[in-house]
Amino acid sequence: MNTLVINKEDLRHNIEKIKECAERSGQDDNGNSLKVIAVVKANGYGLGIVEYTRFLMDNGISSFAVSTKEEALLLREAGIKEEILMLSACSIEEELEKLIENNITLTLSSKEDSGIIESLGEKLGKEIKVHLKIDTGFGRYGFIYSKRDELVETVKNLKHVKIEGTYTHFSVSFFDEKYTKLQFERFINVIEVLKMNEINPGILHVCNSSAFLKYPYMHLNAVRIGSAFLGRLSFKDYLGLKKIANLESKVTEIKNLPKGFNIGYSNSYKTKKETKIAIVPCGYMSGYNVKAEDDLFRIVDKLRFVKNDIKNLFKKEALYVEINNEKYKILGRVGAYHIVLDITGKDVKVGDKVSLEVNPKFVDSSIRREYR
Repeated sequence: MNTLVINKEDLRHNIEKIKECAERSGQDDNGNSLKVIAVVKANGYGLGIVEYTRFLMDNGISSFAVSTKEEALLLREAGIKEEILMLSACSIEEELEKLIENNITLTLSSKEDSGIIESLGEKLGKEIKVHLKIDTGFGRYGFIYSKRDELVETVKNLKHVKIEGTYTHFSVSFFDEKYTKLQFERFINVIEVLKMNEINPGILHVCNSSAFLKYPYMHLNAVRIGSAFLGRLSFKDYLGLKKIANLESKVTEIKNLPKGFNIGYSNSYKTKKETKIAIVPCGYMSGYNVKAEDDLFRIVDKLRFVKNDIKNLFKKEALYVEINNEKYKILGRVGAYHIVLDITGKDVKVGDKVSLEVNPKFVDSSIRREYR
């Protein structure tokens, strides 16, 4: 019944805009153009990881990054032979061996990782491709930026590992320029130490989508693009990116409710007059009206969310969806699997298509994806 519809022309538009921006960065000291690494984690940000990756390939993207072993192997099983970098570190030997067998580039982020990867390289008789991860203040994977001696000592002893890149991950690039600059400076200092010790760090990449657009001087050799391809950023972009997807459902029931009739959980809405309603089988379990995780934001943003929630509780700020290019108000709360629309005085029929704005990342994986 429900379908996530991906607009191919809008997605192609975003890809071209991002490629053009990357080309404007020029070439590095070795004459290489800025490399775009497409991050296709989380089921391709909700677009369907295999089909989305193939679409990117068809439009000139040839390097990809994922977060899990399952994502990496799924792409290989689908016959995708392009470069795949796994952004998460792993210390489980059986999983690492499977990834190596499938030519997945690994993230090397600790002394413990390096020992296991080195022993696997010796066991398999091959040089294993890795990217070094530097923790510049995110507190997740990576060699801590201040422990340079440990990093150098670890890397110098590797004989079956080929460092193809070095990277870090910004934690607040979408709003905190000062801290992002600090992370960048820490990263560059580590790179200088590696080079001073005759260690080639490979291609350097620090920018996610936000940093790519906000800090061109941080582009280095490559950038990792995820949400920008979907046109979904937490700040106004200057590229004119488009939101590329919407959830499509259908009206399944129509009826008339008398004045003073409650609608939805908590009796959050009561009809003020006789009201004609349409029921649509789509709710927050489908991904509708699901917001980005609160942990992405500052304390002030969290307080703003609370303030807005309280304000909306009293104002009952309306949500709208579209039927035949006309907006219709949602009555009551969004349910797990249903919403109720006010169609009083309108010629809406059972079976009419309903279009809902969603973030594809939050759309349930069981819902069909369709590229149009």
